[in-house]
Amino acid sequence: MLVLLAGIFVVHIATVIMLFVSTIANVWMVSNNGTVSVGLWKNCTTDNSCQGDLSYGGEDALKTVQAFMILSIIFSVISLVVFVFQLFTMEKGNRFFLSGATMLVCWLCILVGASIYTNHYANGSKTGVQESHHGYSFILSWICFCFSLIIGFLYLVLRKK
Repeated sequence: MLVLLAGIFVVHIATVIMLFVSTIANVWMVSNNGTVSVGLWKNCTTDNSCQGDLSYGGEDALKTVQAFMILSIIFSVISLVVFVFQLFTMEKGNRFFLSGATMLVCWLCILVGASIYTNHYANGSKTGVQESHHGYSFILSWICFCFSLIIGFLYLVLRKK
């Protein structure tokens, strides 16, 4: 049981770190020639110049994605803190309902944020990068989506023995 708890804890920390990297890094879309990358916050080129003013269409959608990705980080960190707190204060035989529910709220925030970005910007037409592919930040957000769902369900069914 201790190995299972330690494994879940490590995956949860990895998910938090990947969420930070995914949200902060400006590599959600990359041009095919690699000269331009577009993120949630800036447009960057290979000569290390970044523009703070994004030339996206649909600024409301971008602000929504930013908000939901930040919320997902907040809920993931809260879930981690609640898990550690429950681990040391909860009686044996109880389940980690609060940490699981908080992690599923994180999962929902990632789902909404990544889905809105996919719907509005994934084809590259509104980002200004016509011939492009997904960057590692976009891929990390979907990996965190999967991890947070798995961790949330594991917390809900896991009993402290």
